[in-house]
Amino acid sequence: MSRRKSRALLGGLAFIVMAIGLVFWGVSSRAGALEKVARETRDRAVPTVDVITPTPGAPQEELVLPGTMQPFSDAPIYARTNGYVRKWYVDIGTRVHAGQLLADIDTPEIDRQLDQARAALSTAEANLRLAQTTADRYRDLMKTDSISHQDLDNANGALEARQAEVEAARANANRLDQLHAFGRIEAPFDGVVTARNTDVGALIDSGSNAKELFHIAAVHRLRVFVNVPQTYSRSAKPGLQADITLAEFPGRRFTGVLARTSESIDVASRTLLTEFDVDNARGELLAGSYADVHLKLGTESTTYRLPVNAVIFGSEGLHVATVGAGDAVVITPIALGRDYGNSVEVLSGLSGNERVIVNPPDSIAAGEVVRVAQNDK
Repeated sequence: MSRRKSRALLGGLAFIVMAIGLVFWGVSSRAGALEKVARETRDRAVPTVDVITPTPGAPQEELVLPGTMQPFSDAPIYARTNGYVRKWYVDIGTRVHAGQLLADIDTPEIDRQLDQARAALSTAEANLRLAQTTADRYRDLMKTDSISHQDLDNANGALEARQAEVEAARANANRLDQLHAFGRIEAPFDGVVTARNTDVGALIDSGSNAKELFHIAAVHRLRVFVNVPQTYSRSAKPGLQADITLAEFPGRRFTGVLARTSESIDVASRTLLTEFDVDNARGELLAGSYADVHLKLGTESTTYRLPVNAVIFGSEGLHVATVGAGDAVVITPIALGRDYGNSVEVLSGLSGNERVIVNPPDSIAAGEVVRVAQNDK
């Protein structure tokens, strides 16, 4: 009996030990599962992000800007007198020189007024000669006291009045003579006729009703006006050379020299208006043409390039999200320069050592802890 009791006791103890082991194993297994679930939950709560390092921009890049070619001098030609076109001598495309006759205007009314003015001048000069003779005679008579001082004063006054009448008549005749001379329409400078808006027999009016007769442009040298972004305005100084290309001259480059700038930034476009002069002695380039101006401009500050999907566009401006110390998110404001399509130029806000998050989620916030999925590119 004692041996049976011993076996039964050992069996009970073994059963109890097994039961306790099973309970402990079950509890430990559940605790491990709970810890695994908690760990996975924590891991999923921390977002995983891709990061890149900003690419430094080139210290000097070719900047291509649009420009419009304009004549060095450009003037509409009006008449300064009234009449009719007697004859014109040049048409569009004609190369003219300064002082060359463009057209003759018949001015019958001015001619008759000029004849009348010249006759009036002759009358005034005759009256002046008579007044001069009378005054001289009165001075001689005054020496013998044959006349009074009053008579001499009257004679001298009449002489001065006749002199003033002669001056007025001469001025009127000169005025009409100049109006008559305006019947010759002449070129003010060397250039090419770009428009002819009159014909033989056309009525010509001057003043507020004047109509443009010709248009002349000096094209031996052209001006190309270019708006340079404010960022590069300090590099746009007189003497800077640029290559100018046009679609009608594939593969060719014309040289332009920066002649002057507006010395002020346009508030609306934040650009500096510049003028490049281009030699056109051969007449190949046409005024009014569209051109691409290739500038090699440097910046005084370091720039960086980032992909477009790294920029956060918000109501408070442009920002990027970077990974800082402790893998915490830092929201940094930036200023953009040029747009290259898939990438953009960053003018300020970056030092070049940041780990910039690519495709940041909309819910990302400053101080949020993230996990970096890969090494910096």
